[in-house]
Amino acid sequence: MLPTPCHVIGDVHLGVASAESERRLLRHLRALPDQARSLIIMGDLFDFWFAWRHVMPRTGFRVLAALADLAEQQIPVVWIGGNHDCWGGEALRAETGAHYTLEPWRGLIGPWDALLTHGDGLREVEDAPYRRLRRVLRHPWSIAAYSWLHPDFATRLAHASSKTSRKGRARDGGAGLLAVGTAALSSAGGPRLAVHGHSHVPTLVPAGHGIYANAGAWYLDHQYLRLEDDRIARMQTHDDGTASTVAQLERPR
Repeated sequence: MLPTPCHVIGDVHLGVASAESERRLLRHLRALPDQARSLIIMGDLFDFWFAWRHVMPRTGFRVLAALADLAEQQIPVVWIGGNHDCWGGEALRAETGAHYTLEPWRGLIGPWDALLTHGDGLREVEDAPYRRLRRVLRHPWSIAAYSWLHPDFATRLAHASSKTSRKGRARDGGAGLLAVGTAALSSAGGPRLAVHGHSHVPTLVPAGHGIYANAGAWYLDHQYLRLEDDRIARMQTHDDGTASTVAQLERPR
């Protein structure tokens, strides 16, 4: 179980995010122990991540250090791997102390019965071609072959090939993932909170028998979700380090 208050951040895309976006994230992470008791990262913290045996990407090292500091302060971090940072989970777990997983996470966040999934490949029709590609990209043979590339060349190649999947918002405005979340929330024995990333569309709405939420893309909006025992809120960060509530819903009884 993750304790509340819990902050949820998604789709930071370090490597293409602006320097200001990274500064805001660092400020948020360093202040988090005074504001929350757990943290969830909904995937794509990096625009590209790959763990070679003896080297690590230079991008975002201060953010990784800030996550490690949270672990030392007994702030649990759950990191749902996305389609941009799915290679190298063991290294990320070892270096940050986060619970990193490529699988959906189902568990309690305070009293919330929650299901967390990045969201890539979940739309049954639209994402069918991508699901086939994903099996190839995540196959152990593909990963082993990629590890032989020089990190500088491999990183340039990854950034060049990933422009489409990080550009702006989902074309359907997030409707496809909302439908997937609503189906989960409507099923017998399903969760009461479904959270996705990936679409880059900040969302907080009642759905099914519970609530559907998406923190959006930090690099675009600088928003996050805040879960408390009795409510969930979409929060907007500001230049001065403060945050304001954009939308809020009470926990379904």
